[in-house]
Amino acid sequence: MMRRRETGTRRGFLKSAAAASAAVTTLALSPETEAAVAALAADDGPNDKVRIATVGMGIIGFEDTSCALKVPGVELVAAADLYAGRRQRVKEVYGDHVDVCVDYREVLDRKDVDAVLLCVPDHWHAAMSIAAMKAGKAVYCEKPMVQSVDEGPAVIAAQKETGAVFQVGSQYASSIVMDKLRDMIAAGAIGKVNVVEARYNRNSSLGAWQYTLPLDASPETVDWDRFLGKAPKRPFDATRFFRWRNYRDYGTAVAGDLFVHLLTGIHHAVGALGPEKVAAMGGLRYWDDGRDVYDVILSLLDYPKTDAHPAFTVALQCDFEDGGGDATAFRFVGDEGVISTDLSSLKLDRVGIQWPTPEQELKGYNSVKTFSQAQQDAIAAKLAIAAKLAREPNKPPARTAYDGPETFAPPPGYDPRFDHFVRFFTSVRKGEPVYEDAVFGFRAAAPALLCNQSLYESRMIGWDPKTMKVTG
Repeated sequence: MMRRRETGTRRGFLKSAAAASAAVTTLALSPETEAAVAALAADDGPNDKVRIATVGMGIIGFEDTSCALKVPGVELVAAADLYAGRRQRVKEVYGDHVDVCVDYREVLDRKDVDAVLLCVPDHWHAAMSIAAMKAGKAVYCEKPMVQSVDEGPAVIAAQKETGAVFQVGSQYASSIVMDKLRDMIAAGAIGKVNVVEARYNRNSSLGAWQYTLPLDASPETVDWDRFLGKAPKRPFDATRFFRWRNYRDYGTAVAGDLFVHLLTGIHHAVGALGPEKVAAMGGLRYWDDGRDVYDVILSLLDYPKTDAHPAFTVALQCDFEDGGGDATAFRFVGDEGVISTDLSSLKLDRVGIQWPTPEQELKGYNSVKTFSQAQQDAIAAKLAIAAKLAREPNKPPARTAYDGPETFAPPPGYDPRFDHFVRFFTSVRKGEPVYEDAVFGFRAAAPALLCNQSLYESRMIGWDPKTMKVTG
């Protein structure tokens, strides 16, 4: 049965509320987010509160909860987790007034919970999202939206049928850096995009998911059977529980965890629906610790021409043993320029396609110098006549008249995760359209999951980005 909400200490509640309020004033905000925050704060009365509960209090659970509480009018009332130590930590961090439980269904049964943050292992995403929407809750589900491609349509259908606010937690979609990049591409800064390169590399054991295990992990402190859910039954294994991303039964490997971020940013910037072909290669190169997923993957994804963009190819990389240091970076390549960003800034290099001068055509690295002298003289004469007539013999196509910015950097301390939560709670409070809904979330998750399938099966996978179905 659902326990009654504990009142705890008012001092603890006021302390956590004051800390959250102060945090908002120290954040670096974009003008759009600042206006949205002001609108939320203006309506921050007792009846305007959004009361949230977080399911899954691992690393991301605490990160998301703390960030969400910085948004005006948000209050944490409950949390669910399968490990006793994390339930205790919730009260230590957020106060005794926050209820904790083991079974997430207790959270969904509560009348005082308006929205849930689902920060659970990937194999629980679809089931919990659907259950939460059917229970009348707004849902913020961490990426990837689903563990397998065949789960996507059911989540999309649940959002459509219930009308619930459902947002996927991949904050690149809300990054002002990606917004600026999108605007620059639309303004013609790089001409026609033809290639996008993106990487998300790491170089540490923690980055490779070798998280520390608690000393008290046991069947008494962990609800192992509930954790397994639809996964194959097996004896208790603390490593699998606390490092679940390393196992295909519970996670989505490197591509599902990190490529989905890269694809979210790319789709947002270019207005893409998804690729039509996916191919990946990689393997376990360094972190041979018993995991059954790879630690290096490189993928190619071919995007068809649409009304929003020309055909282009995406090259993705994730290397968990990058000895040069961890790095996240994008290069959007067009025929007139390149925009590079590491999300802390971006830079436009506008060189464009180069065409030879008459001198370069005659004497440069070109086939002319291999022709007979008579042919060289004839070509030189042709170029001379063109010069007299003030015509360019090899005139390039007209370039886009771009006169916008060439660099951009967000304010120091900027956090796109906060922007993403502001948009989520604006949808909850104001009824505005969801920014990264189930369709968008699935279109980012599915190609990432197909990268896994391609690697495991050693073949190229076909995908229809409009119907969101595997084609071969």
